[in-house]
Amino acid sequence: MSFHFKKQLNAEDQEPKAANAAEATATTNQPEEATIVATPKAEPKVETAHDDFDWSRDKRNVSSYSKEEKEKYDAVYENTFKQINDGEMIQATIESLTKTDAVVNIGFKSDGLISLNEFRDIPGGVKVGDVVEVMVVEKEDRDGNLNLSRKSARITRAWERIVEVNKTGEIVTGYVTSKTKGGLIVDVFGMETFLPGSQIDVKPVTDYDQFVGKTMEFKVVKINEAIKNAVVSHKALIESDIEAQRAEIIGKLEKGQVLEGTIKNITDFGAFLDLGGLDGLLYITDISWGRITHPSEVLKMDQKINVVVLDFDDDKKRISLGLKQLTPHPWDTLAENLKEGEVVKGKVVNIEDYGAFLEIMPGVEGLVHVSEITWANTPINAKEFFKLGDEYEAKIVTLDKETRKMSLSIKQLTEDPWTNIDTQFAEGTKHKGIVKNITPYGVFVELATGIGGMIHISDLSWLKRFNNPNEYTKVGNEIEVLILSIDKEGRKLQLGHKQLEEDPWSGLESTFTIGSVHEGTVIKKDDKGAMVQLSYGLEGFAPARHLVKEDGKTIGADEIANFMVIEFERSDKRIVVSHTKIWEQAKEDEKQAERKEKQAEAESTKKAVKNIQSKVEKTTLGDLGVLAGLKAKLDDESASATEEAKPE
Repeated sequence: MSFHFKKQLNAEDQEPKAANAAEATATTNQPEEATIVATPKAEPKVETAHDDFDWSRDKRNVSSYSKEEKEKYDAVYENTFKQINDGEMIQATIESLTKTDAVVNIGFKSDGLISLNEFRDIPGGVKVGDVVEVMVVEKEDRDGNLNLSRKSARITRAWERIVEVNKTGEIVTGYVTSKTKGGLIVDVFGMETFLPGSQIDVKPVTDYDQFVGKTMEFKVVKINEAIKNAVVSHKALIESDIEAQRAEIIGKLEKGQVLEGTIKNITDFGAFLDLGGLDGLLYITDISWGRITHPSEVLKMDQKINVVVLDFDDDKKRISLGLKQLTPHPWDTLAENLKEGEVVKGKVVNIEDYGAFLEIMPGVEGLVHVSEITWANTPINAKEFFKLGDEYEAKIVTLDKETRKMSLSIKQLTEDPWTNIDTQFAEGTKHKGIVKNITPYGVFVELATGIGGMIHISDLSWLKRFNNPNEYTKVGNEIEVLILSIDKEGRKLQLGHKQLEEDPWSGLESTFTIGSVHEGTVIKKDDKGAMVQLSYGLEGFAPARHLVKEDGKTIGADEIANFMVIEFERSDKRIVVSHTKIWEQAKEDEKQAERKEKQAEAESTKKAVKNIQSKVEKTTLGDLGVLAGLKAKLDDESASATEEAKPE
C-alpha cells in the first residue's frame, strides 16, 4: 500500500550543508517535493557495483519515514475529518456560490454541492458563510462525490414537528400554495400537506382559488406515518371557537326568548339560522300562520329576522325556532262580522279525498266537504274538481272560534234545484243529458246543474248485453234518457235509455222460433262459448259444444256460419243457438229416410208372399220347403227393418 504526502521539509531535518549543496547542484530542475513509499519486506540483498550509493535519497529535501512515524501522521490526518453516515442530519457552512449550486462544507474530506433551488424559501437567498442544516444522502455516490440535500433535511424536520403538533393539538401556520382536486395544498414547516375542501370552513366553499397564496392557521387532524402524509383543517379551529360561543349562548337560552338570526340555509322542510355561533332550525310550519309550500316563498338567504325560541336540547344542542309565534293567531283577531251565513272568498290551499280547504285569510281556513260542492247526488272526486291556487266563493255553514274550525258550502250559494223537481223532471218525460261518470254497474247523467241520475247497465239496450257501460258510451257524450222514477228525499233519479223504444223481443219470438236456422257472426268467444250477432241486432249465445263443425273443427271469432235456435226466453231476453245441431239434425234425417225405405221394401215383399200363398191350391213337400225358406227370409228382413226404425 502506498501513501502520498505533500510536505516541505524543515532546514533542521536536512543533511550537512556541503552534501545538500552538491545534491542541489545535481538536481536543479527537480521539484522540491519528496514521495515516501512504504514497500513490502525487502528481498535478500544482492551486492552490486553501486552498493555504496544511498538510494533512499533520490530527491532534494525528501526523507523516508519509519512505519511508526507514518502511522502517527495517518492518525493525525484522519482526525482532521468528521465521521458521517448516510441519512445523518448535519450543520453545514456555505463556502461559495456558483450560478446553479452552493458549495457546502460539512468538515468532511471533500465539499458537497447543493442546487440553489433548495434555498428558494430563504428570503433574499443564501449567502457565503450561512450555516444551514443538510442531510447526508450518500457519503460517496458512483462518481465518488459527496451527495447532500437541504430539501430532505427540511422535510424530515418538518415531519418531526408535524407529528409532534398532531399529538399536542398545537395550532400551526401554513401557506396555501396551490389548488388540487378536492381541496388545497398547504406548506407547513416546509412540507406539503392536504387541506380537504370540507375542512376549509364551516360553510360550504365552492371557490378554492380565493385561498391560494394566503397564510392561515391550521390544526393537524390526521397523519400517515407509512407514506409521511398529513391532513390539516382550518374548519376545526372555527368549530372550536363556535363551540365556545355555543356553550355561552345555550347557557343563557330560555323558552320564549326572542333572538336575532341570519338565514344560512333553506331546505324543503325549513330554514337554518345562525344565531351568532349557534344554529337553530325554523320549521316550515312555524314560519307563517298561513300555508306555504316552500320556505323560500317567505324567506331569503342571508336575511336577518327575529325569531322566538320554542324549544332546545342541551345535550344534542338543537334549537327549535318560531317566526309566526311573534304575531297573534289570526283566529284570535277575526272580524266580528264574520259569522255563519256570510259569503266569503278563499284560495284552495289543500285538497283531500273528502274535500278542499279554502284559506279565507292567512291562518284561517274552512273546509268545503264533497257533499257541499253541488246539489247533485252524483259522487264527486274533490281532487278532480278543485285545483290548488284556485279561488272560490263559499257560504259559511258553521263557525267555531274556540276549536278554530269552519265549514263552507259552494252549492248553498244557489237555490236547491230539487225543490221543484216534480214539475221540471216529471216521471215518464224525455230529456237529454251529459254523461258525467261511468261505473261497472251504470252511467251517471247530469240533466241540469245539481240534478242527475243513473242509467243502470241493463237499461241501456233491449238486445245487447254489455260487460261495462263504457262499451256503449263515454264520459262527456250526450245521451237521451227517460225519467223512470224520482226519489226526492234521497235526491235520486232513475233513468232509462232503452225505454225510449218499444221492446223488440215481442215481435222477434215469431221470427226466431225454436229449430229455425239463421246466419250469424261470432263477435266474442271464451272457454264457455261465443256471442253470436244475429239479424235485427239480436245477440245469441252458443255454448262451446255447439260450435263444433262437421269436420271436427270449432268455429272461431269473426267467423260467419248458420246457427239453429235451440232456446228462446222472452222474459229473460235470452236466446241460445247451435251450429252443431244443424249438421247433426241433417244426418239424423238421412238415417230416418233410409230406415223408412227399408221398412217399405219389407212390407212390399211380405204382401207379395201372402198373395202367392193364397193362389197355391196344392203343395208338395218340396214346395213347402221352398216356401218355408222364403218366409224365414222375409221375417228376418222385417225384423231388421223394425230394429233400425227404433230411435237411438
